[in-house]
Amino acid sequence: MEEENENIEQDKNQNTDTITKVSGMYKEWFLDYASYVILERAVPAIDDGFKPVQRRIMQSMKDLDDGRYNKVANLVGHTMQYHPHGDASIADAMVQLGQKELLIDMQGNWGNILTGDRAAASRYIEARLSKFALSVVFNPKTTEWQASYDGRRKEPVDLPVKFPLLLTQGAEGIAVGLSTKILPHNFNELIDASIKILKGRSFNIIPDFLTGGIADVTNYNDGKRGGKVRVRAKIHQKDKSTLVINEIPFGSTTTSLIDSILKANDKGKIKIKKIEDNTAKNVEILIHIPSGISPDKTIDALYAFTNCEMSISPLCCIIQENKPVFIGVCDVLKYSTNHTVELLKAELEIQLNELEEQWHFSSLERIFIENRIYRDIEEEETWDGVIDAIDKGLQPFISHLKRAVTKDDIIRLTEIKIKKISKFDIDKAKQFIEGLEEKIAQVKDHLEHIIDFTIDYFKNLKLKYGKGRERKTEIRIFEDIVATKVVMRNAKLYVNRVEGFIGTSLRKDEFVGDCSDIDDVIVFRNDGKMIVSKVDSKTFVGKNIIHVAVFKKKDKRTVYNLIYTDGKGGTTYMKRFLVTAVTRDKEYDLTAGTKGSKLLYFTANPNGEAEIITVNLRAVGSVKKLKWDINFADLAIKGRASRGNTVTKYTVKKIELKEKGASTLKPRKIWFDETVQRLNVDDRGDLLGEFTSEDRLLIITQKGEIKTIIPNLNAHFDNDMIVLEKWEPNKPISAVYLDGERERYYVKRFMVEHPDREEKFISDHPNSKLQIIAVDYRPVAEVIYSKRSLENEKINFEEFIAIKGIKSLGNQLTTDKIKQVNLLDSLPYKAPEINDVDLVEEEIIKGDENNNSDDNENTDEGQTALF
Repeated sequence: MEEENENIEQDKNQNTDTITKVSGMYKEWFLDYASYVILERAVPAIDDGFKPVQRRIMQSMKDLDDGRYNKVANLVGHTMQYHPHGDASIADAMVQLGQKELLIDMQGNWGNILTGDRAAASRYIEARLSKFALSVVFNPKTTEWQASYDGRRKEPVDLPVKFPLLLTQGAEGIAVGLSTKILPHNFNELIDASIKILKGRSFNIIPDFLTGGIADVTNYNDGKRGGKVRVRAKIHQKDKSTLVINEIPFGSTTTSLIDSILKANDKGKIKIKKIEDNTAKNVEILIHIPSGISPDKTIDALYAFTNCEMSISPLCCIIQENKPVFIGVCDVLKYSTNHTVELLKAELEIQLNELEEQWHFSSLERIFIENRIYRDIEEEETWDGVIDAIDKGLQPFISHLKRAVTKDDIIRLTEIKIKKISKFDIDKAKQFIEGLEEKIAQVKDHLEHIIDFTIDYFKNLKLKYGKGRERKTEIRIFEDIVATKVVMRNAKLYVNRVEGFIGTSLRKDEFVGDCSDIDDVIVFRNDGKMIVSKVDSKTFVGKNIIHVAVFKKKDKRTVYNLIYTDGKGGTTYMKRFLVTAVTRDKEYDLTAGTKGSKLLYFTANPNGEAEIITVNLRAVGSVKKLKWDINFADLAIKGRASRGNTVTKYTVKKIELKEKGASTLKPRKIWFDETVQRLNVDDRGDLLGEFTSEDRLLIITQKGEIKTIIPNLNAHFDNDMIVLEKWEPNKPISAVYLDGERERYYVKRFMVEHPDREEKFISDHPNSKLQIIAVDYRPVAEVIYSKRSLENEKINFEEFIAIKGIKSLGNQLTTDKIKQVNLLDSLPYKAPEINDVDLVEEEIIKGDENNNSDDNENTDEGQTALF
């Protein structure tokens, strides 16, 4: 019994000794786990650009490489000898590597990065290393090895990659407490940048995506934290009712893109009829839009409300010396380039050592055979005696050797076969040694000029593997798309003027117009108050509403004319003003602020119209003039907070509209910014001219299509546009073109006959080609023929052909092949004189902005049309 009690006490003491606090275990376990995930799973190493699983896949493929394809399932199984995780993660990592189309030569269904389709099961697809991978990734002689997780095999610490692989492929991973997102860059551009680094020149690298598309890298920030890259799909207009997406933004698929478009359509942000996905090898998504919907506006709406535009936030985090480091992509490229120099130097040093060893033994062999030293061992009976005899026989002939003769060298001499000795050719041996000396000299020269050698190495890579790896993503600067300008009007706005309610649910009240659920509404009341509020189902904005409309932010065209009485029985004032920016839901007083003030007259004029009114006074006291006319055009446009000009100090009976006015604003100057392919009014790009609401733009494309459009900031332009200018209806257009069917050149002059539709002025034959287009009144051109025997010909279009219909064939120019047509200086033309009309400048707001310091919380503008 006593023994049992002693045993129990001992057990208790043992249990007490092994107790560990859980909090301590938590700290250690979490730190160990975080370190493991960061270093061994999620973040790539800067030395070779691989994550551990990718490195082990590449090594396994090299182990099994025999030039033929291997089943991916077999490769995955072999990789598990190095990688202590499941086969599914290895297979997924291999598919991702393969889809980058650089290191793995694929066979079978490896999925589709465009559609998002998954690869077939690993037992059905095959892979082998690409020639590029075999060339730049592996070299056992310069590889540092370590034991695998179970100690059975040796795996590389880092692969000796002689190329900026990390930046070419990109990388993405989420670890514990940090993440990385390195965007892919262009193969050839990285090589060019590496060469610039080696030459000590400045360089810059920007992302390039296999999916193509368009990218704005203005805020790339060298791939560091805080940077941003905006990517867009390539959308063009097929016809008036069809849009085509043929390249998608990086990070999306055709499936996710179509889903986002359908979702935006369901929410009423855009309006489409149907979508067709014809994607196969290349992307082709057809978007059919209803009649009456602007294609240009729909394109902008797709960018604003769907995945046709996406924002990517890069974050370059890599493993360097077993630690996570945040650096820029330029620093990564510099490190990679310098690392390549070191690897090439190490390879050359190994090669030099091997060549010198080969030269050393070849020289010994020649001495051994040529001087018949092998006969000296005939009398020797022991092995040591043989070694000593050969060593003694070599001594008179080895003074020119570069190192001492070792016992191993002598043993190798004893292993030379008699057959080789009997057929030994002294001249061939001498030539072979001389060849080795040339190679040694060449390698030494490369080592002395290692930078030049590395530059040649990169140039050779570009020459050998750069074809077909040209930039796929177009670089542009994007203009911000204001959502309220392009959103579909998916709701109807109503107003109850007396009760002071506006909203989309007041269907029994007065209809104002169509709006969207992200619009703002501007309201003017009879008491001289103004307020801007967001569209909602029902909102109270104050009783006695006199005007309500969808508000356009920064609208410098709409001019408000009003007349008000300052207080009860006070002086009457009149004013003209703009409303460009306000604080939402804040009341603004448009009068002088006296209690009892009241509006007597109000109009909203979309193009700055200035009407003529008649003021009628009450016949009170000694007032002699009871009626007179006032023209609002005589009044300057000022800020909304200004008091205005005095109309009268007497009581006004009524105000009548006598005559509607014309616009008092000057024509608007419009520029075309070729960088973003957009119109603007901000003095960016080339000035197209001054435009009124009646003016149009002339657009001509290389395909021989011509149209005119009303200038609109939403307008999109084709890449093959060759003419964009202000249209003059009376100015003829001259063209030289090749008719594909007749195989002859024709000259024609014509006018735009239908301004509201697009027309083709050359034949529809696929071989028809526009040679030159002239939009001057009296153009002259020089025709240069392909045959040198034919002299150049000068054409005066005005004399050559009269103005005919746009569909006419024109006059035949020649049947000979034309090399090129050059426009010469046009003949002088005197335009008819136009009487000038005095107009008001549009940029008139000074008081408006000075009087509203809190107007930074602006709402968004509505329609973007200029007129």
